[in-house]
Amino acid sequence: MSHLFDVYPIYDIEPVKAEGSYLWDQHGTKYLDLYGGHAVISVGHCHPYYVDKLTKQLNAISFYSNSVKISIQEELAEKLGELSGYPDYKLFLCNSGAEANENALKLASFHNGRTKVISFTKSFHGRTAGAVAATDNPSIVAPVNYKEHVTFLPFNDVEAAAEGITDEVCAVIVEGIQGVGGINVCTDEFLQTLRRKCDETGAILILDSVQCGYGRTGKFFSHQFSGVEPDIMSMAKGMGNGFPIGGILISPKFKASYGLLGTTFGGNHLACAAGVAVLDIMKEENLIANAAEIGDYLFEGIKAIGGYKELRGRGLMIGIEYDFPVKDLRNKLLFEHKMFTGVAGANTIRLLPSLALGKTEADLFLEALKKEVSVAAE
Repeated sequence: MSHLFDVYPIYDIEPVKAEGSYLWDQHGTKYLDLYGGHAVISVGHCHPYYVDKLTKQLNAISFYSNSVKISIQEELAEKLGELSGYPDYKLFLCNSGAEANENALKLASFHNGRTKVISFTKSFHGRTAGAVAATDNPSIVAPVNYKEHVTFLPFNDVEAAAEGITDEVCAVIVEGIQGVGGINVCTDEFLQTLRRKCDETGAILILDSVQCGYGRTGKFFSHQFSGVEPDIMSMAKGMGNGFPIGGILISPKFKASYGLLGTTFGGNHLACAAGVAVLDIMKEENLIANAAEIGDYLFEGIKAIGGYKELRGRGLMIGIEYDFPVKDLRNKLLFEHKMFTGVAGANTIRLLPSLALGKTEADLFLEALKKEVSVAAE
């Protein structure tokens, strides 16, 4: 009998039903989802509009290749440009965040003919060859993954960035807020320095928005707080609310040509239906504003509870770092309070709920956190 390749440490919980910000397991136990499956669930589980949109698309046509006209791709590009504030940027569709970053790096290299990449400490950009080479985690970089062209600079170090970005650099890739690295937020000065140095040297500025994009921070992209415009933005995670879809938004400075980029499954009918549904719901229900409001509410509640070492993030992308390992705290939240949360490293609880999270759900979490932090302090 065949078995799954055992690469995931898993909890003995099997969600079989979901709605809004809640999950139910096979025994009927209800859980509050404050993690969204790694920031994927952007508009809530099984939103009726989302389900209807995909069902109708599935009953019409689910797939054909990019050798024919697929009008829903154009609809997705138009709505994305409008809601994100980048109507002049072009969209290339793929299937995941790693693929998005891979294509961003490739496009940058095609554009200026260079090979050197600047990335930053604690970065995570994916597990494919180019993306993982730019990821600051040697344990997931296989010997076959060429990485000699990548230089890692200290995150948020303005002086190091100003010195390290030269006219030999092809691309600078950075997360506006590092997710896996611990919910570390780029300072305005840091992002503005990256933009200035890329302009001076001809390097391409890539903003990895796979986790910190799609309205999660209270703006469509987290870098918009800094007033910078990147050359390429990568997206995935919340883009399809659970359906695999990724993409890059590309500055008008880049010229397309046939065969420059390509994909078999990227931009398929079902993926685009999911993507359009997400944007429609975000706009209709003002979910970006809700992410900002509920995010602020959570931040203030967590501050009032105290007991942490550092509180980081924006909107509904929150990291709570403690001066002790959070494994037991996370397990108590999950098994005693029936709440899914995430971690970043050993000491940081990571919250990445649906953008539709309400104050009722936020209060449930704050009540549970207050109880457990009080116990930990005793």
